[in-house]
This record gives sequence, C-alpha cells and structure tokens, in this order.
Amino acid sequence: MAITPSEGEVVLVGAGPGDPGLITLEALRWLARADVVFYDRLAPPQLLDFTPAAATRVYVGKSSGEKGLSQEEINHRLIDAARAGKLVVRLKGGDPFLFGRGGEEASVLKAAGVSYRVVPGITAACGAAAWNGLPLTDRRLASTVAFVTAEEDPAHASGRVNWAALAGIDTVVLYMGVKTLDGVAARLIAAGKAADTPAAIIERATLPGQRVISATLKTIAQAAAAADIQPPAITIVGPVVSLAAQLDWRSALPLAGRTIVITRPADQSMRLRDQLSDLGADVLTAPAVEVRPAEDLAAVDAALRQIDQYAWICFTSAHGVAAFLQRAVSLGLDGRAFGGVKIAAIGPATAEALGRHFLRPDLLPHRYTGQDLAEEILARDGAPGGGRVLLARSDLAQPELPAALRQAGVVVDDVVVYRSVCPASLPVDVVAALAAGKVNWVTFTSGSTVRNFLALARRQEVALDGVKLASIGPSTSAALREAGLEVHVQAQPHTAEGLCAALLAAEGISP
Repeated sequence: MAITPSEGEVVLVGAGPGDPGLITLEALRWLARADVVFYDRLAPPQLLDFTPAAATRVYVGKSSGEKGLSQEEINHRLIDAARAGKLVVRLKGGDPFLFGRGGEEASVLKAAGVSYRVVPGITAACGAAAWNGLPLTDRRLASTVAFVTAEEDPAHASGRVNWAALAGIDTVVLYMGVKTLDGVAARLIAAGKAADTPAAIIERATLPGQRVISATLKTIAQAAAAADIQPPAITIVGPVVSLAAQLDWRSALPLAGRTIVITRPADQSMRLRDQLSDLGADVLTAPAVEVRPAEDLAAVDAALRQIDQYAWICFTSAHGVAAFLQRAVSLGLDGRAFGGVKIAAIGPATAEALGRHFLRPDLLPHRYTGQDLAEEILARDGAPGGGRVLLARSDLAQPELPAALRQAGVVVDDVVVYRSVCPASLPVDVVAALAAGKVNWVTFTSGSTVRNFLALARRQEVALDGVKLASIGPSTSAALREAGLEVHVQAQPHTAEGLCAALLAAEGISP
C-alpha cells in the first residue's frame, strides 16, 4: 500500500561502506520516493542524485571537533517530518544497526508513535575486507569474528568491552578509534592476543584515496601514526589479514592506482564512472555543468506547433532530447507528431535517449561531431530538399552544425531547449585530491565542461600541474587548447567507451 500524506514514515537506510555502487536496490527504491532525506557524513553524497528533484536534503553529519546537530535535535526533526506526512529517509553510512545509532533512533520513533522500517546496508567491516581481498572468516584460519567500537580510550572505558573474551576471537574488527589504537592494541595483548598477530588499518575503505597499512598488533598503531592515517578508518586484527597479499583482486585491474576526475553533468556521469571504476580506477565526480530549463520557451513552443514543416530535427545531446520531448508532452503532443519528420542524433548516447521515448533516429553520423552531422544530412537524398532543419540544443552549443547547414542554403531554426550553467564550486574531495597531487587524469566531454572546470579551479586556487587531460572529441580538445592546455588523449569514437579505451591506451594497457 502506498503511503498517504497523512501517514508519514521514517526509513532507516544503510548507505553502505562508502563506494556509492555498494548500496542495495531496496535502499535506492526508498531514496527515489523520499520527501526528505537526513544524511550522515559517511553516506556517499552521490546517492542524493537518486532522490526526487523536489526532495528536501538535510545534512546532519559531523566529524571530530565539528559542531553539528545533536542526536536529540536529529530525533526531533525525524519525528516532526514524519508527523507532517513526509516519507523520511534517514541515510546512514554502513548499516544503521551496527554502530550507526539506528537502534537508538528506532526506539525514539517507536516511543513517539512514528511508523518506521529498516533497510540494511553493507557495513564498513564487510566492505573494507572484501574490497581488499581480506576474508573476515576462513575455515583455514578463522571461524569467529567480533566487531568492536574502539572510540573510547581503553584507560577510561566503561568496562563493557570484555578484553579477555575478545582476545580469544579469531578476527577482531575495530571501528573508529584511530586516536585510541595504541591503547586498544595494548589491552588486547595484555588480555592474551599474540603481539605478532597480523593487523591492517584501512583508511577511507572502498573510496578514492583508500589506503591500507599492514603491520602486527604490536606495531599497527605506530605504523598508522607514521602514515598519518585519518578517520574514517577501520582496523582488522587476525590471521586472515595475511591472506590479503594473495587475495587482493583490485590491484590487478587495469586502472588500479589511478585517480580520474569526471566533469560530466551529474545525471550523465554514472555510465562513465561505472566503466572507469570497473577498470579499477578511483573515480571522483566534479560536475562542471548544471542543466537548467530554458528561460524562454516561446521558440520551442512555436517549433513544436509547426513540427510538420521541418525536414529534420537534430539532437546533439541527451539533455536536448529530454527537454524537447518533455515540452512536447506539456503541449499535448506524443510520438505521432514526429511521424513526418526525419530525426538525427549526434551520437549513441543521444540515440539511446531518443529510444527511451520510443523514437529511433534516421541518421547517426559515422563520426560524432556537428560538422559530420551536417555533412551527412546534406548528403542524404542529395540535400534536405529545401526543407527547414530544427536544432534542439543548449544555449552554449557549438556553431559548426548550423553554420555548415546555412552555408549550404538550408533554413535552420536553432532553438534553446535547455541551459548549461556553471556550478557554484568544485566538490571538496576533488579540490583536496588536486591540491595533494593525487589526480592522474581529468576527463572532459564538452567545451563548457572545460571552461567551467578551469574557472572553478582558478577560483578555488587549485592547479592541474602534472595532471593529464582527456577529451571526448574535437570541439572539447579545441577548448582545452584555447586555454593553453595540452590534450593528452582524444576519444575515438567520441563516446564514453572511446574515452575509456583512449585512457587505457595512454596508460599502455591493452583493452
């Protein structure tokens, strides 16, 4: 039964260990329906892209030394939102019922008479271990495992940790506790855990920039301090740690160890991100373009009302397809309105977007550029037959396509169906990675991503020194060169797949 506005509900959702791909389908289903999302610091921010555009997003996380909402304030907000008839998603890192205060929040909601449910998530221990080829249990080495919060200083602990019992567990996973690791290790050794037991501390598990430091129980705190390991980090102690060297699977992937920044708009970055991530790269997303509706739709409406007068409609992006057809629906039109006009798409992604609306392009150029699209339109049947051509594009679209058509005597209506605007800033993790010299590649997929990214980088005082630049096609490459930058690779074909192939080739890796 669907939830009605009079009966709000809170869904405690586990966001997984860090990598946004490690979320469950059930979690995505609730995110897609949320009216309000309260999310923690360790919940991947990319998951907010799966919420409705109208959903309210409230950050309630905090880190050590940072002032944020108290747990009591969070509880009150959850209750108030649910009582207002909202479907509330409480998005937590890992699993809500394992060191996530999910039980506390559920108790408060129960006492307040607020309906709630729980969506489990992959907890940090399982994610960190599997991501690094480190089984928490193994019939050869470990049949027991314990999860422990090490946040409290053992010297001042409340006594709830039974160190003697813990020392007898094969695999001990310590959540948090970077600052108290020395004391925790000492207590485990004093309780009988062998000092030479293999140990590993994993910083930012499953995330770009993840680091793994291996040592023994006796030396792990010293090794972590020497490497300046920072939270979030998780420590695993036990003989299974010794298996990581032989079972590590990620380091064998083609792009393992490379950090790549994607500048595509958020709603288009997932495909490229997944392809690069599948190849082992650490992928950071820095959308350099935000898509907004056109400010004036009069020209779009006029074109739609006389759509049968055009010989061709040309789409040069998936955004153009979505914006134009959404406007067509708002005017009461459907696919039948396009029965008498040929449709051209500049590339596979645009053709795929048309397919989602049950439209198939009559023309897909052999090379995915505006110039080639114009030439193939002109070559089809000798010419467009004197008919008009409609371009449904961005306000920042390149001039090559209409210029080539007009030069051949074609009447062109170039209408703006959406705007491309520059975001307010680059994401914090991207700025930090660039400043630390940890980025290997930045990928660009349009001239506007180039111009906006460089403007934001200058504003936030980060440079691209030592970073290689990858372009999806000629116009994007031209924008990079106009900025005085070297284009290290250009995709061929000009697609996400072509971009991945070009990066592999540049790294000397066979596809």
